[in-house]
Amino acid sequence: MKKNQLWITALTPMTKIMAAVILISLSGCSSASKYNISEENSSTAASSPSNNKGGYYLDDGPGNNPPTNLDSIPDATPKIEPLRKANMRPYVALGNTYRPLTKLSAYKKRGIATWYGRRYHGNKTAIGEIYDMYAMTAAHPTLPLPSYARVTNVKNGKSIVVRINDRGPFLSDRIIDLSYTAAHKLDIIAEGSAKVEVESIIPGASKPIAKSTQEPAAFQSPTAATNAETIYLQLGAFGTADNASNFLSNMQAELPWLVETLGILEKDGLFRINAGPFSNLLLAKHTANEIAQRLAIKPMLLIE
Repeated sequence: MKKNQLWITALTPMTKIMAAVILISLSGCSSASKYNISEENSSTAASSPSNNKGGYYLDDGPGNNPPTNLDSIPDATPKIEPLRKANMRPYVALGNTYRPLTKLSAYKKRGIATWYGRRYHGNKTAIGEIYDMYAMTAAHPTLPLPSYARVTNVKNGKSIVVRINDRGPFLSDRIIDLSYTAAHKLDIIAEGSAKVEVESIIPGASKPIAKSTQEPAAFQSPTAATNAETIYLQLGAFGTADNASNFLSNMQAELPWLVETLGILEKDGLFRINAGPFSNLLLAKHTANEIAQRLAIKPMLLIE
């Protein structure tokens, strides 16, 4: 019989129960606590390094045999991808509520970037893909998934393009968690974190000029509309308001990233379902192509 068991035997029945509870409680203290967040499959519930003095969070860090050609790994190539509806819902992480953006829009913000490595390598990201610490990806708490962003190290001016395919970091002073390779190319591996500027990239559009952190901005390009022109996409036209309303509801369900731009316009005796306005022709055409690929409709380009 073990020493603890002999000690408990000598006690009264009530004190035996109390002593057993104490032993169980003490033995449970050695278990590592885990963060529980409500958004499915978010792999970076805890940010990488816990401070900006270097070091790795828990057992995170570089892999045992990292590729020798990290500097030659190309940046992510922005392209139009369907946004994942499941990642548009508000969620709670570490006691804070986050409300993800539901469409591609201008975003520009400065803050602290961290990185995550081998601890999450091979795990699922928030959109269900396998996290590859050697790919040019990143995690962001609110940018649409998937989407693309340019990240610039404010200190040294180095800049990269990453694909946002995960959620995190969830500490108030952090704005993005980079993959190991992305952090390497910005020279922040050793320090663990750095001040960066994160700017969203909208495929097919020229560089956005953000008016503020969350506000959409006008896009300047050779194909931009003039002040007298407004660009829309017409998805359908109906003779009755009820039919138009039903079609609009279907489009809002099928095209969640366009919800805020969809509406009904009554003109010439028809109820037209339009998306827009768009700030330039390239963006409108890319959106039309994406709609055509997802649905059995061909949007009509309208310039008014």
